[in-house]
Amino acid sequence: MHELRLHDRLIILGTVAVREEIRVAGMPEPISHYTDAVRVGDLLFVSGCVPVDAGGRLVGGDDVVEQARQTFANVGAVLEAAGSSFADVAKVTIFLTDVDDRAKINPVRQEVFGETRPASTLVEVSRLAIPGAKIEVEAVAVVGT
Repeated sequence: MHELRLHDRLIILGTVAVREEIRVAGMPEPISHYTDAVRVGDLLFVSGCVPVDAGGRLVGGDDVVEQARQTFANVGAVLEAAGSSFADVAKVTIFLTDVDDRAKINPVRQEVFGETRPASTLVEVSRLAIPGAKIEVEAVAVVGT
């Protein structure tokens, strides 16, 4: 690591983080201009995942628990494709169309995270991009280099 002083600023020169876009085989094509995840250095930013299969069809019908299982399976597939797992997740954001469904999905969440307790935010939204979807999950993970 090198230091460079420029007037009243200290600039530390070190490793440059490379940005890598990650697309996962078997995941549906994005419905807009985004990718499944972006890795920058040791950080992995997983785009919001919804309860759809590889063909983009809603899974779980009106059952928020089944939708949660599919959603977390999709998040897991993205993590795995990037060489990561739920144990590496530092922050998770869950979007629900009904905040009262939190109690229903918590057991699914506990199954996938096990002993890992990531920082978390739960947000109630009026609707999601996929008609009928009740849940969307995005995550930030710390992965090895």
